[in-house]
Amino acid sequence: MRVSVVGTVLNEADNLPYLLDSLAAQTRMPDEVILCDGGSTDGTLEILSNERRLPLRLIHRPGGNISQGRNAAIEAATGEIIAVTDAGVRLAPHWLERIVAPFEQEEEQEERETTWAVAGFFLPDPQTVFEVAMGATVLPELREIEPSRFLPSSRSVAFRKEVWQAVGGYPECLDYFEDLIFDFRIRDRFGPFVFAPDAVVYFRPRPTLRAFFTQYYRYARGDGKADLWRKRHAIRYLAYGIAMPLIALAGLWVHPAWWAFYLPAVPALFGAGWRRLIHQWASLAWRERWLALLWVPVIRITGDVAKMIGYPAGVWWRWGHRDQIPNWR
Repeated sequence: MRVSVVGTVLNEADNLPYLLDSLAAQTRMPDEVILCDGGSTDGTLEILSNERRLPLRLIHRPGGNISQGRNAAIEAATGEIIAVTDAGVRLAPHWLERIVAPFEQEEEQEERETTWAVAGFFLPDPQTVFEVAMGATVLPELREIEPSRFLPSSRSVAFRKEVWQAVGGYPECLDYFEDLIFDFRIRDRFGPFVFAPDAVVYFRPRPTLRAFFTQYYRYARGDGKADLWRKRHAIRYLAYGIAMPLIALAGLWVHPAWWAFYLPAVPALFGAGWRRLIHQWASLAWRERWLALLWVPVIRITGDVAKMIGYPAGVWWRWGHRDQIPNWR
């Protein structure tokens, strides 16, 4: 089976070598690699033009968003199977072998049901104490995943090109969570993704709290644009905007014992992050472990605030662009 690896790049000179080096080290080499550049002005194009280890083809869509870039790369691909990843990630050596294995097994065993799409997995690749805490706070562990319901990031996903054609490609009106809408369309039409947990990519979490705030503001704005997770956002507004202030006022005006109602919120908000952190902090010194434990609630609350600001911005945009939004529901 001919396999095409596709991705998009935009000013990725600092990160791109991780992707290219790990692609060149794959246990199963791609038949072609197609990257779409969105108008890079740093050294990205020079790095790609000097790459000789890979069957690399570069196309250009200056000013295009990530959906437009992915669609252009997939359209140009000649492979029956499309494996999608991102610049800025590092692929495990067996990533491509594992993510295309379900398609190849089907070819070998004719009685198997058709494999339409495969979900890989992703893990943090932290380099600082803050990034360790970040990964533990926001990223699920493998044991938390329910395979039949898992929707992959386009850092690590593979599908038949005909699937991409059938669902209309990535929605080009969205700049965030476009891959989630794409996943919904695939699942609705072809059923659950086959889960390949060993098809792992590693990516570095945001290095600063400010960068994390910006990231989650944009994610929540994308939620609002795509009309995603209404209940989750409503619960967040109720908790931070009504329940917590009322408890604070009751503690001030009625009795301090009311503040005890904050206690159940501690494990609810921070428990998962602390549990993951304990599983992941083997490389940290004891002092760094305590620092990481303190970072978890800061990161969680910062992310929630960013979401509460970003979501209405996305909803406002959606109201003004109703005709452009795909009816994924």
